[in-house]
Amino acid sequence: MARTDNCLARVGAGAAIGGAVGGAVGACYGTFEAFRYKIPGLLKIRYIGQTTVGSAAIFGLFLGAGSLIHCGKSY
Repeated sequence: MARTDNCLARVGAGAAIGGAVGGAVGACYGTFEAFRYKIPGLLKIRYIGQTTVGSAAIFGLFLGAGSLIHCGKSY
């Protein structure tokens, strides 16, 4: 039981770190693209938000899955 709890904690931590890093990168990239393509007015805020959330979700998913794969390995 203790190994399962440790594994769930590692997967949760991996997903959280992935979400944070993905959100930061998504915010930078979304801001760059919003100004690059000259998106008008308040649509910039919407575009940056969509890019941030999408990037955070995808990167968090993959980092959580990677943590799950590594969870069963013992070194």
